Amino acid sequence: MPGILAVFITFICFSTAINNEFVNWDDDRNFYENPLVQTIDDKNFWDNTKDIFTSGVIGNYNPLTIWTFALEKKWIGFEKPIYWHLDNIYLHLICVLLVYFIAGLLGLGWQGSVFVALLFGIHPMRVESVAWVTERKDVLFGVFYLAALLQYIKFKKDQNNFRWVWMTIFFVLSLLSKIQAVSLPLSMMAVDYYIDKKWHIKSVINKIPFFILSAMTGLYGIKMLKEFGSLATVEDTTNFNFLERLFVGAFSFIIYLIKLVVPFRMSPLYPYPNHFPWYFWPSILIFPIVILIMYRAYKNGQKVVFFGLSFFIVNIIFLLQILAAGQGYLADRFTYMAYLGLFFIAGYYLDAYLTKYPEKTNTLFSLVGIYFVLIGFVTFQQNKIWKDSGTLWSHVLKYYQATTLPYGNRANFYRDKKMYTEALSDYNKTISMKDEQPQAYNSRARLYFDLAKGRDTLLLALNDYNKAIKYDPTDGEFLVNRGATYARLGDIEKAILDFNAGLKLKPDHAVGYLNRSIMYNTTGRYDLAVQDITSYLKLNPYNPDLWYEKGRALRLLEKPMEAIEAYTQALNLKSNNIGLYFYERSRTYAGVNMMKEAKADLQQSIQLGFNQIDPAYRQQFGL
Repeated sequence: MPGILAVFITFICFSTAINNEFVNWDDDRNFYENPLVQTIDDKNFWDNTKDIFTSGVIGNYNPLTIWTFALEKKWIGFEKPIYWHLDNIYLHLICVLLVYFIAGLLGLGWQGSVFVALLFGIHPMRVESVAWVTERKDVLFGVFYLAALLQYIKFKKDQNNFRWVWMTIFFVLSLLSKIQAVSLPLSMMAVDYYIDKKWHIKSVINKIPFFILSAMTGLYGIKMLKEFGSLATVEDTTNFNFLERLFVGAFSFIIYLIKLVVPFRMSPLYPYPNHFPWYFWPSILIFPIVILIMYRAYKNGQKVVFFGLSFFIVNIIFLLQILAAGQGYLADRFTYMAYLGLFFIAGYYLDAYLTKYPEKTNTLFSLVGIYFVLIGFVTFQQNKIWKDSGTLWSHVLKYYQATTLPYGNRANFYRDKKMYTEALSDYNKTISMKDEQPQAYNSRARLYFDLAKGRDTLLLALNDYNKAIKYDPTDGEFLVNRGATYARLGDIEKAILDFNAGLKLKPDHAVGYLNRSIMYNTTGRYDLAVQDITSYLKLNPYNPDLWYEKGRALRLLEKPMEAIEAYTQALNLKSNNIGLYFYERSRTYAGVNMMKEAKADLQQSIQLGFNQIDPAYRQQFGL
């Protein structure tokens, strides 16, 4: 089948994405630091699933996508990103095959259908949607969106009403994958025009349930964005008013049209300019021009042009950042579905040209082949910028040196990789560009804290934490981090005060409970330490060392049976300290005269090579 050729070539072009790592551009918040994904196991599977489908992530409601991450965490873990990337690629390949079928059902020959499928598959503007694991929502929503559209086109051919069942199922799954799916009923209306050459009243009536689902999903998505604070509506973050945002949308529309043909200067982030550029003003002329083109196409019966432009517009219009949700005014991923309309126009005219000029087939195929080689190579290379957070943000900085975000995120990557000199340079650059940046001060303070071998460096960390708290006193993490610094400086009471204040502001901050429990242990307040360890374990139940620490504190509180239960939990988890856990549980068993169990645990500890066993205790059992 010719469609398989498009799938195979697409896979080759995206093969460079397979060995990429996760990146610190929302991957952390969507899955590898998302508690609902991190903690999922057989015991809490349905509880976590319920929570995933009743909550959002950073203002976005895409629960089906998050649920697929949870399944991957449960089955694969975070240690092998290759499988996560492969899943994105496989979903994209399904989309490519569905596009091939859709093009064929809409009347294109096999050459035109393969052409459209290949454009959809290997165009460089696809890279962000496929190579970035977080954008699983693009390829996942795409599978269900295209499947629903395919069923609708088949319905138009055979009038089999049962297809509405499948359309509804696919549409709901698409909406649960990404809010962008709200455009499906409008895309279906574009299909109505293409097939029927006009609209009937039933074109709207039979889609009313879909329009209702779209409206409900869209309003709920806006509500979640507002609650999270990532939806700017007037002059937030960019200082652009609503009228200026219309011009931003028009300029974005033009850029997407240009990048369709010449995919230039692709970046994971297109930050808003610091001022409103003059060249945004004339961009508004694109709208009357497009309207004129569509009007003439409609009047002249050029249904493919009208259909393709309509499909593009209804799938891009909600993404032109007029409401400015996010940190950039453009995004390559926004074209994932929208470009299909324009690709279809190209495929249609390719078929028409081959039919009219069959003698020029070889020449045309040669030109098309050269174009595909060029864009395929760009895609092959563009995947590599997503290799890790360092390559990602370095690529952004090739084009945008006047924004702080890429410096800060690259610095965090360098810090985590213990490339401290490079990290400090990027943090300093970030702060030099804008002083009132609480997150930047917090991040640089963490670097000083990690590097500190003496009091002077800890004081540098303390100074940065003070500035972070000054600029944003509502972030509990800053107070918790300053508390940890006070602890290392030996001021336990100030540390506890900061932990108390930080956890009040951020009660789900697991590290805050951990740090405060250490302070309570240090000062002999074991009952309070147990409370904090329990709070930590509710948020992160897979830390064996904390189960061990809970057991140790309970033993000091003379609660041996509860201590044994905590040690048992520690032993059920993977750790390098299993020998210690067996030994401590053995001592606890011995304390309640359960000598058989005590001896069995001691033997296990010895077999595991634990070498800190009290000789007298060992001799007591004749071992």
